[in-house]
Amino acid sequence: MPSLKALKNRIGSVKNTRKITKAMQMVAAAKLRRAQEAAVAGRPYAERMNAVMASLAAGVGASESAPKLLAGNGRDQVHLLVVMTAERGLCGGFNSSIVKLARARATELTAQGKTVKILTVGKKGREQLKRDWAQAFTSHVDLTEVKRIGYANAQSIAREVLAAFEAGEADVVTIFYNRFQSVIAQIPTMQQIIPAKFEGGSAEALYDYEPSEEAILADLLPRSVATQIFTALLENGASEQGARMSAMDNATRNAGDMINKLTIQYNRSRQAAITKELIEIISGAEAL
Repeated sequence: MPSLKALKNRIGSVKNTRKITKAMQMVAAAKLRRAQEAAVAGRPYAERMNAVMASLAAGVGASESAPKLLAGNGRDQVHLLVVMTAERGLCGGFNSSIVKLARARATELTAQGKTVKILTVGKKGREQLKRDWAQAFTSHVDLTEVKRIGYANAQSIAREVLAAFEAGEADVVTIFYNRFQSVIAQIPTMQQIIPAKFEGGSAEALYDYEPSEEAILADLLPRSVATQIFTALLENGASEQGARMSAMDNATRNAGDMINKLTIQYNRSRQAAITKELIEIISGAEAL
C-alpha cells in the first residue's frame, strides 16, 4: 500500500493536471466559437460556388474543349492525397480519424496498382503516417505559426497542388479533413478536387454565359480548388477545437473522479495509521 506522503503527492499532482485540462477546455471553448462562426459563414459561399460550377460543368459536359482541371489529363495512375490534421494533440480522436480514412484510401489505391503521394498539412497527421507511408511523402505545410486560418493559406496549398497536376506529377488530387457537425461529432471527409467533381447541376442551360462556359471554367476552376481547400481548413479548425473541448472536459471529469478515489484511499490509510498508533499506545500503557 502506498505511503501517506505518496498518496498526498499523487493527489496534488492530479489536482494540478485537472487545473491544466480545465484551462485548456475553457480556451478551446473560446476558440471554438470563433472557428465555428468562420466555418458556418464560409459554407454559403462554398455551396453557391459549387452550384455555379456544377451548372457550368453540366453545360460543358465531356467536350474536348473542357479544361483539364474538370476533364482530367486522361490518366488515373498517380493519386495525391492531401491529409489535413492539427498541429497539436490533446484533441481526442480528431487526428486519428482523418489519418485512418487517408490510410485506408492509400491502401486501397496501392492494392489497385496506383501510385500514392501524400501532402500533409499539420504535424500530427505526418507523425502518424510516417511509419507506413514515409516513402510517399512529397511535401509538408506547417501552420504552427498561423493564429487564424486565412484564404492566403489555402491559396498557397492550392498553388502547390495545381503545380503538381500541371507538371504531370499527380493525376487525381483528394483532400481529407473533418467536417464540423457539433462539439461531439466531427465527420471524417474525403473529397476529390482534381479532376473537379461538383454535386448537383443540370444539363439544361439556365443562363447564357459570356464568354463561353469553357473560358469561365478555365478561370474559375483554380479558384474553386483554393475555395474547397479553404473550406476544408475552416471545417478542420472548428472540428479540432470542438474535439479538444470535449476531450479536455472528459479529462477534467476523470481527474475529479481520480481525486475522489485517492482522497478516500488517503483517508482510510491515515485512519489505519492513527488506529495502529493508538493500539500501540494502549498496549504500552497496559504493559506498564
